[in-house]
Amino acid sequence: MYDVSTRKRALALVAQGRSLNSVSHETGISRAAIRSWRDRLEPRPRLPHPAPGPPSDESAYAYLLGLYLGDGCISAHPRGGYYLRIACADAWPGLIEECREAIAKACPGVGVYVVHKQGCVAVTSYSRSWPVLFPQHGRGKKHGRLIVLEPWQQAIVDAHPWEFIRGLIHSDGCRITNWTTRIVGGQRKRYEYPRYFFTNLSADIIRLFTAALDQVGVEWKKANTHNISVARKSSVALMDAHVGPKY
Repeated sequence: MYDVSTRKRALALVAQGRSLNSVSHETGISRAAIRSWRDRLEPRPRLPHPAPGPPSDESAYAYLLGLYLGDGCISAHPRGGYYLRIACADAWPGLIEECREAIAKACPGVGVYVVHKQGCVAVTSYSRSWPVLFPQHGRGKKHGRLIVLEPWQQAIVDAHPWEFIRGLIHSDGCRITNWTTRIVGGQRKRYEYPRYFFTNLSADIIRLFTAALDQVGVEWKKANTHNISVARKSSVALMDAHVGPKY
């Protein structure tokens, strides 16, 4: 947001006969902004954010929170408000649709659209409420800053742990088939078994994920600093019943 004096200086340069391109290059201000100041010099008043509180659909929000912590970001719009973007691979059309539905349910009335990129899409929505609904928003990458849930968010995750787990798995997790060999009747045979993996560089997000697994009784192991493995048969069955592979 540029103050009035900055706007006046830019418009004064234009009044001297300078082109918008040259003024933009000198000041670092976009041509669109300078052009808009010709019609309105005073900044538009900022609308207050809604007070933090439970979203309209808490189950959808728990799922969306998992997606956001994994593959989401929030960016400010130059004219006010914010964009929420969730990156989804083209290979999972079902995930893309679930993401769109979760945004619409968690924040009714917002527009939701898909921006296509190479190999993926960004499910995108504009609202002034996103930094309030996702107070984990901040500068830099998530693994470089503290990620802690607000009490009202933790209450939603506690009430809907499986939706939160699904969101995290659908963003930064997967269900794969591992294999090993064992001796059966004197012969070495190949043995396959399913397992879930979750990978994230943030120790805080890893902690939130494993705490939710503990709550629902899923046994897990740390494969390494950034990877969580669920391989025990009974726990995989639980994950299959409530999460399942991406689709």
